[in-house]
Amino acid sequence: MKIATRHHLRSDQVDALHEMLRTDLGVELDADTYELVEFADEDFDVVLVDGEPLIWYPAGEPFVTVKGANVAQPERHVVTVDAGAISFVSDGADVMRPGIEEADGDIDEGDLVVIVEETHGKALAVGRALTDGEDMVGEQGKVVESLHYVGDDLYEFEA
Repeated sequence: MKIATRHHLRSDQVDALHEMLRTDLGVELDADTYELVEFADEDFDVVLVDGEPLIWYPAGEPFVTVKGANVAQPERHVVTVDAGAISFVSDGADVMRPGIEEADGDIDEGDLVVIVEETHGKALAVGRALTDGEDMVGEQGKVVESLHYVGDDLYEFEA
Protein backbone atom coordinates (compact mmCIF):
# COMPACT_ATOMS: atom_id res chain seq x y z
CA MET A 1 0.00 0.00 0.00
CA LYS A 2 1.67 3.16 -1.25
CA ILE A 3 0.82 6.39 0.58
CA ALA A 4 -0.09 9.27 -1.76
CA THR A 5 -0.87 11.96 0.83
CA ARG A 6 -1.11 12.29 4.58
CA HIS A 7 -2.57 15.16 6.60
CA HIS A 8 -4.33 15.93 9.87
CA LEU A 9 -8.11 16.27 9.84
CA ARG A 10 -9.62 19.65 10.68
CA SER A 11 -11.69 19.87 13.85
CA ASP A 12 -14.97 20.03 11.88
CA GLN A 13 -13.99 16.82 10.04
CA VAL A 14 -13.21 15.14 13.36
CA ASP A 15 -16.56 16.30 14.76
CA ALA A 16 -18.41 14.87 11.74
CA LEU A 17 -16.51 11.58 12.10
CA HIS A 18 -17.38 11.38 15.81
CA GLU A 19 -21.06 12.05 15.05
CA MET A 20 -21.21 9.29 12.42
CA LEU A 21 -19.51 6.78 14.72
CA ARG A 22 -21.82 7.67 17.60
CA THR A 23 -25.00 7.61 15.51
CA ASP A 24 -24.33 4.57 13.30
CA LEU A 25 -22.28 2.33 15.58
CA GLY A 26 -22.73 3.59 19.13
CA VAL A 27 -18.98 4.18 19.32
CA GLU A 28 -17.12 6.93 21.19
CA LEU A 29 -13.47 7.56 20.35
CA ASP A 30 -11.29 9.69 22.58
CA ALA A 31 -8.04 10.56 20.83
CA ASP A 32 -5.56 13.37 20.40
CA THR A 33 -4.78 13.06 16.68
CA TYR A 34 -6.72 12.13 13.55
CA GLU A 35 -4.66 11.84 10.39
CA LEU A 36 -6.06 11.00 6.95
CA VAL A 37 -3.91 8.72 4.80
CA GLU A 38 -4.75 8.52 1.09
CA PHE A 39 -3.28 5.66 -0.89
CA ALA A 40 -2.07 5.75 -4.49
CA ASP A 41 -2.78 2.06 -5.08
CA GLU A 42 -6.00 1.43 -3.09
CA ASP A 43 -9.61 2.50 -3.52
CA PHE A 44 -9.98 3.50 0.14
CA ASP A 45 -8.51 5.97 2.61
CA VAL A 46 -7.61 5.40 6.27
CA VAL A 47 -7.76 7.62 9.33
CA LEU A 48 -5.00 7.07 11.83
CA VAL A 49 -6.37 7.66 15.31
CA ASP A 50 -3.43 8.37 17.60
CA GLY A 51 -1.29 6.63 14.98
CA GLU A 52 -3.42 3.48 14.62
CA PRO A 53 -5.54 2.68 11.50
CA LEU A 54 -8.92 2.59 13.27
CA ILE A 55 -11.17 4.19 10.62
CA TRP A 56 -11.34 3.62 6.88
CA TYR A 57 -13.40 4.92 3.98
CA PRO A 58 -14.52 2.07 1.72
CA ALA A 59 -16.58 3.62 -1.09
CA GLY A 60 -16.18 7.03 0.55
CA GLU A 61 -18.12 6.25 3.74
CA PRO A 62 -16.34 6.15 7.11
CA PHE A 63 -16.41 2.95 9.15
CA VAL A 64 -14.24 1.23 11.72
CA THR A 65 -11.48 -1.12 10.63
CA VAL A 66 -11.13 -4.53 12.31
CA LYS A 67 -8.60 -2.97 14.69
CA GLY A 68 -10.95 -0.04 15.24
CA ALA A 69 -13.83 -2.37 16.05
CA ASN A 70 -11.71 -4.20 18.60
CA VAL A 71 -10.76 -0.90 20.24
CA ALA A 72 -14.18 0.79 20.12
CA GLN A 73 -16.49 -2.28 20.31
CA PRO A 74 -19.48 -1.13 18.23
CA GLU A 75 -22.96 -1.63 19.67
CA ARG A 76 -24.79 -1.52 16.32
CA HIS A 77 -24.25 -2.98 12.84
CA VAL A 78 -22.77 -6.13 14.37
CA VAL A 79 -23.08 -9.69 13.04
CA THR A 80 -22.05 -12.48 15.41
CA VAL A 81 -20.70 -15.76 14.00
CA ASP A 82 -20.24 -19.12 15.70
CA ALA A 83 -16.92 -20.83 16.43
CA GLY A 84 -17.11 -22.89 13.25
CA ALA A 85 -17.04 -19.78 11.07
CA ILE A 86 -14.07 -18.08 12.73
CA SER A 87 -11.27 -19.56 10.60
CA PHE A 88 -13.15 -18.92 7.35
CA VAL A 89 -14.14 -15.34 8.17
CA SER A 90 -10.63 -14.57 9.47
CA ASP A 91 -9.25 -15.68 6.11
CA GLY A 92 -11.54 -13.34 4.17
CA ALA A 93 -14.43 -15.64 3.32
CA ASP A 94 -17.88 -14.17 2.85
CA VAL A 95 -20.31 -14.92 5.69
CA MET A 96 -22.94 -17.59 5.15
CA ARG A 97 -26.25 -17.91 7.02
CA PRO A 98 -25.46 -21.18 8.82
CA GLY A 99 -22.50 -19.56 10.61
CA ILE A 100 -24.47 -16.63 12.00
CA GLU A 101 -25.61 -16.72 15.60
CA GLU A 102 -27.08 -13.22 15.73
CA ALA A 103 -27.40 -10.06 13.63
CA ASP A 104 -28.67 -6.62 14.56
CA GLY A 105 -32.17 -5.99 13.34
CA ASP A 106 -31.24 -2.43 12.36
CA ILE A 107 -28.93 -3.64 9.57
CA ASP A 108 -30.23 -2.85 6.09
CA GLU A 109 -29.06 -4.48 2.88
CA GLY A 110 -25.97 -2.60 1.69
CA ASP A 111 -24.87 -1.45 5.16
CA LEU A 112 -21.33 -1.95 6.38
CA VAL A 113 -21.19 -4.39 9.30
CA VAL A 114 -18.65 -5.66 11.82
CA ILE A 115 -18.37 -9.45 12.07
CA VAL A 116 -17.50 -10.65 15.57
CA GLU A 117 -17.01 -14.09 17.10
CA GLU A 118 -19.50 -15.25 19.72
CA THR A 119 -17.20 -16.26 22.58
CA HIS A 120 -15.19 -13.09 23.22
CA GLY A 121 -16.86 -10.60 20.87
CA LYS A 122 -13.60 -9.93 18.99
CA ALA A 123 -13.93 -8.44 15.52
CA LEU A 124 -12.81 -10.73 12.70
CA ALA A 125 -13.87 -8.78 9.63
CA VAL A 126 -15.84 -5.90 8.16
CA GLY A 127 -18.24 -6.55 5.32
CA ARG A 128 -21.23 -5.33 3.35
CA ALA A 129 -24.65 -6.76 4.22
CA LEU A 130 -26.26 -8.55 1.30
CA THR A 131 -29.59 -8.73 3.15
CA ASP A 132 -31.34 -7.09 6.10
CA GLY A 133 -30.18 -8.08 9.59
CA GLU A 134 -33.46 -9.76 10.46
CA ASP A 135 -33.02 -12.09 7.45
CA MET A 136 -29.41 -13.10 8.17
CA VAL A 137 -29.93 -16.07 10.48
CA GLY A 138 -30.99 -19.17 8.58
CA GLU A 139 -30.05 -22.34 6.77
CA GLN A 140 -28.29 -21.33 3.55
CA GLY A 141 -26.94 -18.52 1.44
CA LYS A 142 -24.34 -15.78 1.52
CA VAL A 143 -25.41 -12.76 3.63
CA VAL A 144 -22.27 -10.63 4.12
CA GLU A 145 -19.58 -9.88 1.55
CA SER A 146 -16.19 -9.64 3.25
CA LEU A 147 -14.28 -6.41 2.54
CA HIS A 148 -11.57 -6.33 5.22
CA TYR A 149 -10.39 -9.04 7.61
CA VAL A 150 -7.75 -10.03 10.15
CA GLY A 151 -4.39 -10.40 8.40
CA ASP A 152 -5.16 -8.52 5.17
CA ASP A 153 -3.04 -5.57 3.97
CA LEU A 154 -5.17 -2.99 5.77
CA TYR A 155 -5.02 -4.96 9.03
CA GLU A 156 -1.23 -5.19 8.75
CA PHE A 157 -0.79 -1.52 7.72
CA GLU A 158 1.52 0.53 9.92
CA ALA A 159 2.11 4.21 9.35
